[in-house]
Amino acid sequence: MTITPLMPVYPRCGFRPVRGEGAWLISEDGSRALDFATGIAVNLLGHGHPHLTKAIQEQAATLMHVSNLYGSPQGEKLAQRIVDTTFADTVFFTNSGAEAVECAIKTTRVYHQSQGDDRFEIITFKNAFHGRTMATISASNQEKMHHGFSPLLHGFKYVEFDDLEGAEAAIGPKTAGFLVEPIQGEGGIRPASDAFMKGLRALADKHGILLILDEVQCGVARTGKLYAHELYDIKPDILASAKGIGGGFPFGACLATEDAARGMVPGTHGSTYGGNPLAMAAGNAVWDVVANDEFLEHVRNIGAKLRAAIEQFIGNYPALFTGVRGHGLMLGITMTQETRSFVAHLRDHHGLLTVAAGDNTLRILPPLNIDESHIATFIEKLSAGAADYQAPES
Repeated sequence: MTITPLMPVYPRCGFRPVRGEGAWLISEDGSRALDFATGIAVNLLGHGHPHLTKAIQEQAATLMHVSNLYGSPQGEKLAQRIVDTTFADTVFFTNSGAEAVECAIKTTRVYHQSQGDDRFEIITFKNAFHGRTMATISASNQEKMHHGFSPLLHGFKYVEFDDLEGAEAAIGPKTAGFLVEPIQGEGGIRPASDAFMKGLRALADKHGILLILDEVQCGVARTGKLYAHELYDIKPDILASAKGIGGGFPFGACLATEDAARGMVPGTHGSTYGGNPLAMAAGNAVWDVVANDEFLEHVRNIGAKLRAAIEQFIGNYPALFTGVRGHGLMLGITMTQETRSFVAHLRDHHGLLTVAAGDNTLRILPPLNIDESHIATFIEKLSAGAADYQAPES
């Protein structure tokens, strides 16, 4: 037998973390790495945050799971808090971001079809990443995600990101909605333009279709707003949230207005583990910390300082770096070459964890509660890494 006990779908590196302390991860060999990847925007309060850890411990000792056949005091509490602080009127809890997007797709289709309208097509945007289920890979135009999984789920049209004219031209009699990341994460930390997001909202209203936002990566205070659509002064009909919403505990949420959720009646959707008490304890603890003006202002301020430090630094290496983009603590450093080898170099030789992304972009996704000392250490490690980096020969 040659296959590994863990199914070999990940090209795992040699760094093997067993413990975390704040913004640091510690490997089984004792080596430490500054974590500016945070599980790809998941550990938004870093590692071992006392309030989050205590909430999970206390709930685990009390009640971890019950069926959704019963009432959910824990879920009702978190759902009400989300409703009170966002555009949404109702929430469905999931286990992951892909499931949150799946719920959004179902909610969109049943919105129309429950009223006798057979619309089902969703317009999505190129270079997006919506997950790895059959529906969510079908919602992406990325061939690398499609290969080996045909036939894909029917009902998606792909348009260039940030192309409002293209989005309007794609609308047809079967169009049910738009699905878009306000800031593409996997696609290279590419923020949509203000005109594009406002334009999609206007087109959705004009044609009686829904605007669905995938804020799995850019949501939950990552940009300095509770959700990134607030940067554009618009409101969606449906929103998929996950990653940071659990602070490291796996769960997600599909948020919707009352009108958008009109077809989501008993029996239309479900989840065995979605909204379990342990996940709700994590979510409530995260909301305690992030859903307030003081914390969001901190993210904006520290994000601006991190960006300024990066912008000053990259001028020293014009052959390697070309710019910085993003919002808050969701930043991307654009490079002159593919980024994976540089990510590996920073990790293996300088104890700095970052994430590769499309469009030759180095993703910088630190914990949201970092301070200026973390920025200084980050720049020190990034500078050392750039100074001794030798790009692989093509």
